[in-house]
Amino acid sequence: MTDSMQGFSVGRRLVDLAEAVRTDPGLPRTELAAVLVRHGEHPADLTEEAFAEADAAELRAAARRIGEVLAETDEDRAVEALNALFAQYGTRPRLTRHDGRSWHLHVDRGERAGWGEWFLASGALALSQLLTEYGRIAWGACAAGGCGRFFLGAGPGSARRYCSATCATRARVAAHRRRKRAEVAGSA
Repeated sequence: MTDSMQGFSVGRRLVDLAEAVRTDPGLPRTELAAVLVRHGEHPADLTEEAFAEADAAELRAAARRIGEVLAETDEDRAVEALNALFAQYGTRPRLTRHDGRSWHLHVDRGERAGWGEWFLASGALALSQLLTEYGRIAWGACAAGGCGRFFLGAGPGSARRYCSATCATRARVAAHRRRKRAEVAGSA
């Protein structure tokens, strides 16, 4: 797996978790664990004993903080937020290989890191990798009215503004209808 693919998969995990907590701020511990399992964490590491309610509360708070970075549209402010996360939660990078995965970077405090610290340090690394690879913010919150879902938009072309083609189409149709109404009102 290439670095960008690794960053993108970690990026998907943090987007999915931040979106789940944005949608349900009190997301139950079991549902947080289910999101993590879908992204490759071991169920044995997410039992009630290993991932208690206090851990879930810490992870929910971390997901909200990552959500603030995902919603940031100004590149300089996003970089400031990422650097602040590294300063607060990161440590010297280390290469690691575990659970049958290829070598990858970790910037958390290892076994001493809580769930929130781990999530914020690894999330800052993933978003930083995407920003440096694409030369721009490669994530966002959907600009479609009534949506706001977080997304990764690390494809070719200009930065994305919508989480899906459905939201983009809905926004274009709404803008077209507003223009038509304004034309009719202006000609009356």
